This record gives sequence, structure tokens and C-alpha cells, in this order.
Amino acid sequence: MEKPRASAAPSPKQPPQAVLFDAYGTLFDVYSVGLVAEQLFPGQGQALGQLWRDKQIEYTRLVTTSNHGAHYQPFWQLTQAALRYACKRLKLELTAEAELKLMNQYRHLSAFPENRDVLQALKSRGITTGILSNGDPEMLGIAVRSAGLEGLLDHVISVDRVRKYKTHPEAYALGEQVTGLRAAQIVFVSSNSWDALAATWYGFQTLWVNRYGLPFEELGTQPVRTGATLNDVLGFFPAE
Repeated sequence: MEKPRASAAPSPKQPPQAVLFDAYGTLFDVYSVGLVAEQLFPGQGQALGQLWRDKQIEYTRLVTTSNHGAHYQPFWQLTQAALRYACKRLKLELTAEAELKLMNQYRHLSAFPENRDVLQALKSRGITTGILSNGDPEMLGIAVRSAGLEGLLDHVISVDRVRKYKTHPEAYALGEQVTGLRAAQIVFVSSNSWDALAATWYGFQTLWVNRYGLPFEELGTQPVRTGATLNDVLGFFPAE
């Protein structure tokens, strides 16, 4: 497979033609699993949700960078492995029933309330919309259907196609390949600062959705825009 070309630096002056959203943390609230976790493990729900997420992302990087991706596993399997690790780390007894409940909750994460209105506004302006996510196709399909977003997304793109997780450039290259657009013509939206940073490096116009008032990464690059909710993506497409 030909290695993807690193696209030119994004130009905010170039009118974008598509918006691709990260899924987990951006469209779907990964910490909403904490409610179920708290019911199962009183007093530990928040800690479990945080550690579970951190280990999940750590595993995506580990399997992508080790032995040229030879240890790749689908996102669902990494999510399950991360849950088991987190429970062991916190000394929580994870029964088969509890694991089933938590994993099922991950399939049906709560969607952020502004999702539908933002996607509808983009579609009304003729903008191509999609997801570009670490999630595997089945996970993403369930999440999109559960949130009632099927008719508002032109593309649901999983990195499973290349068996490499973000922030590998081959993962971001899927956005160009599927839409037929250059990276500089695409707005990439993520609430994960590491994802927004890598997408900026790749060449996308980027929006970092900073929902929790966190500092951005200290690596000398800033996203094209920073906002507090998904509504801020509409700033790339001023109404005429």
C-alpha cells in the first residue's frame, strides 16, 4: 500500500467543503458510562470511567506503533481489554454480568445534545458530513442508529479499513480518500486535544471542542479554531 502523503498545512481562508467528526468524546459522551459504573461500583464510577478511557486510548497507540501494527485488534476488543484492566487496577470485581452491562452501555453512549441541530445546519448549507473514528464499523453503526443520526451523515469512516488507529497518518488519509477532497478542504472536529493536534499536523482545518476548559497540547501547534461545543463548527460556514 502506498504510504499516505502528508497534506499541506491548512488554510483557514480556503472554504471547506466537508466536516468530519471524531465519534468518541466528540459526538458521543464516553464518560456517560460512569453512571452505570457508579451503580455497579458505588463511589468508583467516575474513576473507572476515566481509567477505562485512558487505557483504551493507550492500547490503540500500543497496537499501532508496535511491530508495524502486527498486533492490531478492533476497537471493541481494545475497549473490553481496557475495561478489564481498569477494574483490576481499581481492585473491582468485574463479573460477567457487570462486564456485559458496561460494554452494552458503551455501544449506546449518550449523544451530546447539540449533535442533531449542528448536523442539520451543515446539511442545509450543502456541506458533506461524516465521522472519522477509531471505532470499528459495527460499534459506529450502533452508536449512530442509537442517536438517530443516520440520515444526517454522508460517511461513517472507520480506521479498521487500514488497521491503524489515530494518530497514524493512514487513519487521517481515509478522510481524503472517502470524500475525494484535499485535507485543506475538510474540517476535522474533535474534543480530544491529541486528535485535534495530529489532524492539524496532517493538514485538516481543525476545530478542537474544549468542553471542559482544558489547556491545549504544548507542542507548538494550535488548532485552526477552538470552541466549547459542536455549534462552533458553523463558524467555518458563515450564513450568507
